[in-house]
Amino acid sequence: MQHDAHAHHDHSAAHEQHQHHGEHGGHHGHGHGRHHEHGHGGVSWAMAAKATLHCLTGCAIGEVLGMIIGTALGWGNAPTMVLAIALAFFFGYSLTLWAVMRAGVGLKAAIGVALAADTLSITVMEVVDNGVLLLVPGAMDAHLSDALFWGALAFAFLVAFLITTPVNKWMIGRGKGHAVVHQYH
Repeated sequence: MQHDAHAHHDHSAAHEQHQHHGEHGGHHGHGHGRHHEHGHGGVSWAMAAKATLHCLTGCAIGEVLGMIIGTALGWGNAPTMVLAIALAFFFGYSLTLWAVMRAGVGLKAAIGVALAADTLSITVMEVVDNGVLLLVPGAMDAHLSDALFWGALAFAFLVAFLITTPVNKWMIGRGKGHAVVHQYH
């Protein structure tokens, strides 16, 4: 019983300290690390756009490589799209993993950071850009040498960027997503 009372006291003190901290317009995180330093309202659109461009870079590398491989192997649209999406996640995570490990974080911890930072962003980006590609007439049957292929892909990435940026802004403002990477920059 004494242990329970002590734990409740510590939780109450921490909650009181958190409320006091918020009254001064300080950081709005829960005090679990430096990744909350941006607060709910302090996230700029430029910061969100930068995080989204980082995500888009990995996704674009993976998708284009997947499409090139699938086309070169004579695969149909569905297996090529699956490969492209898998490679988009691989390269999206890899860019973050590489940056975090360069900051001196071990592989296991860096994988956790990359998963936390990029999963929702990459997922939204992949759903949107592949959805757009499916909706553009002829895009899925266009070849790498066709202007339609590259035009539809560029349009799909643009739409994905525009939709994913507010998602990243919302997540960073809550100390999630790319906010977990900021402490390593």
